[in-house]
Amino acid sequence: MPASMMNLYENACLRCGQTVYQVDRIGPLKDFSFFHTGCFKCQVCNSKLTLKTYCNNQDDQDDKEVYCSSHVPKPGPGHLDGDAVGIRSALNVPKSAQFVNDQIRPGGRPSIDGDALVLRSPHTRGSGSGNGSENGHNSSFSDYKYGRFDSTALHIAHALNATKIQRVYDKPIDQYLDVNVQKQMEMLHRLEEDDLYKKFAKQRAAEEARMNDHIKEEWETELEKLTSQFERDLANKKRSREDSKVLTVRHQKEREELEKNMTIKRDMKKENLTRKMLEHERAATAALVEKHSKEMMRLIQEKRSEYLEDDEEVLDHYPAQPPPPLPPPQTKTDIYTDPDEFADVDQLAIQVAQEDQKTFTDLVRMLVGQCSSDVEKVRTIFRWITVKNLNSITFDDSAHGDTPMGLLRGIKYGTESYHVLFKRLCSYAGLHCVVIKGYSKSAGYQPGVRFEDNRFRNSWNAVYVAGAWRFVQCNWGARHLVNAKEVPKPGGKSKSDSLRYEYDDHYFLTDPKEFIYEFFPLQAEWQLLKAPISLHEFEELPFVRSLFFRYGLYFPDEHTKAVMYTDSTGAATIRIGMPEHLQSSLIFHYNLKLYDSDKDQYDTVSLKRFVMQSVVVQLVAFRVHAPCSGALLLDIFANAVTPREYLTGEPMKFKSVCKFKIVCEDLQTVMVPLPDCASGEWGPAKATRLFGLEPVTHQDALVFAGREIELQFRMTRPLTDFMATLHKNGSEEKRLSKYVSHKVTDDVVTFALSFPEEGQYGMDIYTREVAGPDTGGPTEKHLLTHCCKYLINSSKRN
Repeated sequence: MPASMMNLYENACLRCGQTVYQVDRIGPLKDFSFFHTGCFKCQVCNSKLTLKTYCNNQDDQDDKEVYCSSHVPKPGPGHLDGDAVGIRSALNVPKSAQFVNDQIRPGGRPSIDGDALVLRSPHTRGSGSGNGSENGHNSSFSDYKYGRFDSTALHIAHALNATKIQRVYDKPIDQYLDVNVQKQMEMLHRLEEDDLYKKFAKQRAAEEARMNDHIKEEWETELEKLTSQFERDLANKKRSREDSKVLTVRHQKEREELEKNMTIKRDMKKENLTRKMLEHERAATAALVEKHSKEMMRLIQEKRSEYLEDDEEVLDHYPAQPPPPLPPPQTKTDIYTDPDEFADVDQLAIQVAQEDQKTFTDLVRMLVGQCSSDVEKVRTIFRWITVKNLNSITFDDSAHGDTPMGLLRGIKYGTESYHVLFKRLCSYAGLHCVVIKGYSKSAGYQPGVRFEDNRFRNSWNAVYVAGAWRFVQCNWGARHLVNAKEVPKPGGKSKSDSLRYEYDDHYFLTDPKEFIYEFFPLQAEWQLLKAPISLHEFEELPFVRSLFFRYGLYFPDEHTKAVMYTDSTGAATIRIGMPEHLQSSLIFHYNLKLYDSDKDQYDTVSLKRFVMQSVVVQLVAFRVHAPCSGALLLDIFANAVTPREYLTGEPMKFKSVCKFKIVCEDLQTVMVPLPDCASGEWGPAKATRLFGLEPVTHQDALVFAGREIELQFRMTRPLTDFMATLHKNGSEEKRLSKYVSHKVTDDVVTFALSFPEEGQYGMDIYTREVAGPDTGGPTEKHLLTHCCKYLINSSKRN
């Protein structure tokens, strides 16, 4: 077999000559050479290299060694190699309509699209620098096409890396594995599964009969005791007819009470028995699926190897055995940056999910038959599960293994979870997948809770795609169907154009550094982190939700933990960073309540008034002032809206991004609530972001004033109907209304305030846009909307 067709997981390192395996491989590089990660050093100075810093010998094309930029041999004066000529020819191409390259924008910066790079899905991230030989391309001047750019000339790093990562490992499964051969193995597996389910049914019947016999025996014993006592009471001494009647009524009530208690006891025992049996059955089902998955993977690998043995088109083979768990070398955004890149395969999954299949072979082939990479394969399986909404499927009691719904009987009986089903489907597609067990910060969890029992035990998957193990959480990624009055019936026609399936893309190929905030595996290596953390450290991580990462939020302070302790004044501050592109559209809100109850008031005052929210450039801060010692729960919400959406005044939905437990161990300062202003952030930043209203006089949320003050803003777009209100603890808003006024001069609006007494005041400002064509039409009139608010301390000393 020619060297170029060797299995890439058994190539030799050019430097040391030892075998190079996938997990420790650099390459293919020049002339299909490979290096160990530790051997990837400069041939001259032995300095460590990366794919961005290494260089090849430009003077000797037969030299496969790698060098640093300082020691790479260079061509002598007047010498041009093929690559240099190619670049010069590309840059000097004449302006001809026939050879114009549409990839070049004005200014000479390269622009790439999916068609130019033969990508299945376009990647929108910008181009970066890279070394052409990293991609295994050795351009030849004789092959160079006039007026075209090759990858070496443009150094299009990200897009080409994406095509490398989403690897085309082999041909479609139909080309090397006959569908009937795969179905034969599936039928053998189904027979084993049938036997297992029969065993489950037999065990359940036996255990239930044993339990019923025990309950019946106990019932008869207790009833005999009760009857004997009744007979003794009657025979104890002569009773009047009235006494006998009373004893009979009492006996009847005691018997009814006994029957009620025994029924409750039987139901509790049955529930406990069912739970224990289900745990046993789930474990047995998972073990059987593990066995079947290995056998299916072995069959696929054997047929694939036979077919690809002499196929020169496939240069990279999917590993025959599951590689060890290691941190992925690339991030999720290196694979794809926008879920819309999977629009075609997602739509395929949605269509397949609306029908029923009788075999897993048929189902998986319908899903992955047209996929061009391992990432697309796992994507269709993930989307099928999230769209299928397995929790809402109704099953016919007569559903057998050879019927469409019998295919999912494990879901029906509760013996097969999303994660086991996902693993099963991956094996039919020839993808390595594992089920990982551990803890999760799931429903019912609150920051500060310790993982001391099985209450928050969970399972999830890791699948080997794009050259590394990557996390998938189908259960958390699953969402529901919206914009439709009812779910279309399987196989039936429906107005599919009006349907939209919601799901959470965060839980598909999630980066380990984000996944660890919510999931902690029992085996440390499956954290897929370079530096695994302990269970205690996991408990201390801030309690965040997927939306936190979707918005690109982060914690700028290293000391930010799930439980935050106040200082001696009862204050604690949580700061959250925002990405630059969302600073103008993200709006935050919060809720504060007692940690151990749903009570959100303290001495009839809303606990929200003990939090000051402010925004400064890319940071939003929540400063909590505990009104008393004890624990509080701070829930922070966010939503990304455009100024146009906000200015309509319509209600907005906010979703939780993170929660914190605020603990005040000793309060030495009496805290007073903030003035009762509109909820949300303090300061003029919101006015600038959403209304284009720029502060002229006061840029900070906190203002120190004497008995009078003026605040000025400059309008960058037409606004009208300004209104301002004053608030002070202990004072009526109506009484304070006469102390605030405003005037508009050209594009400047001035608010004049005079304070009847010293103290702390809150000022709310409201406005609306001037109606016109740009705001939706001359007839539309936006509601008066909250613009911003200030906290003003008035004192003669100021």
